[in-house]
Amino acid sequence: MHTFIVQGMSCGHCVKAITQAVQAKDPAADVRIDLGTKTVQVQSSLPADAVVEVIKEEGYEATVA
Repeated sequence: MHTFIVQGMSCGHCVKAITQAVQAKDPAADVRIDLGTKTVQVQSSLPADAVVEVIKEEGYEATVA
């Protein structure tokens, strides 16, 4: 499980966009998002840097926590 700090998330649309983007690259990925703490947890076969790139492609700033 990788944890990321993601800036710019504010609503359910953000949650859906990030979840769908990660699952487009790894359909089996488990994505858990906490808007309050701006964290995204991802259980995936993708490496952490690949998940950061996917999130950035959606327009959010992401760093590994």
